[in-house]
Amino acid sequence: MEHVLVLGGTGFLGHAFCAQWADRSNAAGTRITVPTRHALHGRDLLELPLLEVEQADVHDDAALARLLDGCDAVINLVAILHGSAREFEHVHVALPRRLAQACRSAGVRRIVHVSALGVGPQAPSHYLRTKTEGEAALAQSGLEVTVLRPSVMFGAGDRFLNMFARLEAALPVVPLAGAASRYQPVWVDDVAQALLRCLERPDTIGRVYECVGPEVYMLEELVRLAGRWSGHERPVMALPDAIGRLQALVMEALPGTLLSRDNLDSMRVDSVASGTLPGLPDLGIEPTALGAVAPLYLAPGATSPENLDALRRNAGRAR
Repeated sequence: MEHVLVLGGTGFLGHAFCAQWADRSNAAGTRITVPTRHALHGRDLLELPLLEVEQADVHDDAALARLLDGCDAVINLVAILHGSAREFEHVHVALPRRLAQACRSAGVRRIVHVSALGVGPQAPSHYLRTKTEGEAALAQSGLEVTVLRPSVMFGAGDRFLNMFARLEAALPVVPLAGAASRYQPVWVDDVAQALLRCLERPDTIGRVYECVGPEVYMLEELVRLAGRWSGHERPVMALPDAIGRLQALVMEALPGTLLSRDNLDSMRVDSVASGTLPGLPDLGIEPTALGAVAPLYLAPGATSPENLDALRRNAGRAR
């Protein structure tokens, strides 16, 4: 493909995908366009070859049509974890619908869309229900769509394990809502690799892939590991549901929301593979274990280039 549009390319997974695309030896002559409403959000992508950062609002129909002109495929990574019911609808449902219509008008057939594990029409949270509707909008579009459903993603710069590591550095005890919820964490670079494979392989069209790591953890276990690997493990106090919802209600009112009641609703569905859908091995990717990567970037001073190179080598992804 000569030109790929990446919506949400300035985010966590978007950065990993753009870096892998730029690294590939067969990427010569191909281009990526990453739109962003705020140009500064994409400034660290500008040094990557054959990548353009364009200031644009993908929720604007005229801007979306202009961005799609001349493209061969679209990757949609746009998502939010916190917001009102209306905001979830706007991002997770309205955008995929508008994207499908804009692709049909522009003659762009290929879409790779990132959703989430736990989706379903009866899912307990706005996040998961709107993710379900977004998938359905694309599946019914008549376009060539592939869907990835990852569990929680980890990697250098993540907002998951790093958040818990910071909390444990600051608190003597970590009060934790949803402590027994289960996850199958997946390395962000593995999901980025899966995006590349889906673009390359026509046999992935019309399929849904569950992107998970090799191990299942309870949230409480992940919090303890984040503290241990960052050098300040703390006791974890599991909160009863009622107290957890009260904690989430308070945190919703604070700037930079860390936890919401909708997040707690999502936690009622385990973020683990169903075993009924294909996964990373079906794309030729051996999932990377959490313990092979996370200790390297959670350790103090781990964000230096030398340590990040060690992270890649240790995970068998040296470039």
